[in-house]
Amino acid sequence: MGDGTSLKKVDVLKHVLVPQHILLDRQEAKMILKKLKIRPSQLPWILTSDPVVKRLDAKPGDIIMIIRESPTAGKVVTFRVVMPG
Repeated sequence: MGDGTSLKKVDVLKHVLVPQHILLDRQEAKMILKKLKIRPSQLPWILTSDPVVKRLDAKPGDIIMIIRESPTAGKVVTFRVVMPG
């Protein structure tokens, strides 16, 4: 930028429009999958190219818990499995 201004990097995890993302360790993921009686392949995907996945340094096969605030339901918890892409 020639006018003396500089670009500021934004931490995607702190952006107001990005819900809370938590990378689960293998043991936590295993417990949650057992509790829900599902396999990782039954979870929706989130790609390794997603900015949040990059920021969390998540690898294919990892599971991410996403917590969203909802005006009608309060907190909504969902899970995603990281896939290459």
